[in-house]
Amino acid sequence: MYHSQLIAADCVSEVIKGHNLNQVFERRFDHHQNITPQQKSVAIFLAYGAIRFLGENQFFIQQLINKKITNKKIEALLCVALFQLNHDQSTDFTVVNEAVEAAKFINKSWAGSFVNGVLRNFIRQKEKLQTELKNDEAAFYSYPSWWINLIKENYTKDWESILLNGNKHPPLILRINERKTNLKQYEEKLKSEAISYRVLGNIALELTQPTAVEKIPGFMDGEVSIQDFGAQLAAKLLDLQDGQICLDACSAPGGKTGHMLEIADIELVSIDHQKDRLYKVKENLERLHLHAYLKCADLTAVNTWWNEKLFDRILLDAPCSASGVVRRHVDIKWLRRPRDIEMFAKQQEAMLEAMWQLLKKGGKLLYATCSIFNGENQKVIDRFIKEHIDAKEVKWSVDSEYSKYENQLIPSENHDGFFYALLEKN
Repeated sequence: MYHSQLIAADCVSEVIKGHNLNQVFERRFDHHQNITPQQKSVAIFLAYGAIRFLGENQFFIQQLINKKITNKKIEALLCVALFQLNHDQSTDFTVVNEAVEAAKFINKSWAGSFVNGVLRNFIRQKEKLQTELKNDEAAFYSYPSWWINLIKENYTKDWESILLNGNKHPPLILRINERKTNLKQYEEKLKSEAISYRVLGNIALELTQPTAVEKIPGFMDGEVSIQDFGAQLAAKLLDLQDGQICLDACSAPGGKTGHMLEIADIELVSIDHQKDRLYKVKENLERLHLHAYLKCADLTAVNTWWNEKLFDRILLDAPCSASGVVRRHVDIKWLRRPRDIEMFAKQQEAMLEAMWQLLKKGGKLLYATCSIFNGENQKVIDRFIKEHIDAKEVKWSVDSEYSKYENQLIPSENHDGFFYALLEKN
């Protein structure tokens, strides 16, 4: 286990420095090419867990150690081990012993005995420290204070459930490709392979046990795609019809792109500004045997990619804080800063302005984010409508399983947090 702890600690220390976790994983696994698939899987689990509860872990370290730890890898290793002692099923003895061995690889002279002492001290004081944790809001919920305060401001009744859901393991949701199968047929396939699941809608279900992609029945044949239940709402709201000319702006990794093409026979342009991300869209469409015109371009530099054909439908899945998908991207809450919200809002407004020029009269544009911060969502839409007399917001309603807030889905056991505003051009 200590190999996995070491790799996880490396990843945690890099996130603390301000680096993106996915990019860190790529670099670390390139460096540790001799590890087994199981060690890799455990390392990912430990890194995600330690970062998800980073506030809690750092609180315990502060209570246990009087002075600041200068070796950041040792601090990160303690975060990993403390996550295990609080949230994992491994025995205390195993966690401590393996962490001591891992520490010796970092610094042979003192690290092993130091880590041993800190962790055993935690075990002795665990009950007392967990009680004290409740008095420190940022540590207890494991979010930065500014994030907690903003959630409280936006959601006076549901702020706590939003924070708690954001710290849960994300569900594995599948979307049925109705061009190839239906829910009933796919349920029979899952039953025949003894895979447990629960139905979430007409074309969605959750696999209730962790399942590798290659073991999901029909996935490689395009019968199903992995897509959050809330994200599946986007293509539905667009009211797609055969023969329409449509645009999927900021399309990577392509989940919504594929869904749009599954719903109707449309001519679809798919844009993203990063080649490697656009390649993921290409891979997704190839698996589904669907086609879109892929363009790598700056969305707002319209003259560099647009052929002057107006669009019937535009999906603008705008860059945002990703605050609604923090359980999938656990580093987000530690990497974002309060000023980022305003920065994203300006970027979103520029994209919305550019896309509006490309929409036919009578056409519809769906503005979407995976944020739960109002500054990136309804405030952006309200300002836009105020400045554009030809823009009308189309109200949408869905079953209560989606949301009780206007245009806003908050994280729940069924879905992540998303914002959708549907605009029609008069």
